[in-house]
Amino acid sequence: MPELPEVETAVLQLRENILGATVHELWVGRSDIIREGYQSLPWYRASRIEAVERRGKSVIFSFSRAGGTRFLAAELGMTGLLLFRSAPTRYPQHTHFVMHLAESREPELRYWNPRRFGRLYLLDASGLERYLRRRFGYEPLTMTRQEFATLMASCRGRLKALLMHQQKIAGIGNIYANEILFRAGLHPRQVAYRVKPDVIDRLYDVIRDVLLEAVEFGGSSVRDFFAPDGTLGTYKSFHRVYGKTGAPCPNQCGATVRRVVEERSSFICPVCQPRSGRRREIVP
Repeated sequence: MPELPEVETAVLQLRENILGATVHELWVGRSDIIREGYQSLPWYRASRIEAVERRGKSVIFSFSRAGGTRFLAAELGMTGLLLFRSAPTRYPQHTHFVMHLAESREPELRYWNPRRFGRLYLLDASGLERYLRRRFGYEPLTMTRQEFATLMASCRGRLKALLMHQQKIAGIGNIYANEILFRAGLHPRQVAYRVKPDVIDRLYDVIRDVLLEAVEFGGSSVRDFFAPDGTLGTYKSFHRVYGKTGAPCPNQCGATVRRVVEERSSFICPVCQPRSGRRREIVP
């Protein structure tokens, strides 16, 4: 599933290649891929792409036409991708929506989604406000240290579940939750409100560090993620525990990485991420 770094990578490429483009035509392969606003589809023809932003795991396009503004929210879901025509596309029958563009570096932008867990939303300003409010919590790259501390103190659930709860913190999924918790020395089942203030500070910094590093390397192409131009993200090479069952702990503590099966698989070092929350300090 594309997470924050993968979606941010897509947004950066979209801004570079189609910002300012004019929508020449729209093609919809399946009407059910548009969850809201299908009747407004004609408005978007001849509109101009004014902005491309990321919220959580969604891409938000802003369009202007005749003094009006509307939006398109693209949820990528588990398998969704936004691809340029120049990108090699496997199984083209899973392309469900195409924007044909003029005055653009790329003539087409395609929404490809084989499992169709993601959807498209065509929204006016009030519709976008409702969409954002009901779906997304804090942005992990812009929330303040105090906002994070307050959120932690209010959560009586498990730490990993909090990190992945999109209505509390938007954009972190299973891959990065595992990597963040390992670097912070925290067990995924630890209860959030019991984490001490100094450890909360450490976790706050680790969240930002991991996500920004992943963006720098184009995200993680673990299964099906491609950037809009078809390139793969290379951050998978820097994963320390995700998918590393049986490998030596990267901290050289002598333990091996274990896979813990719960709602989503967790990958942990039992020495560096103890359930007690008392992390053993590793001497290089």
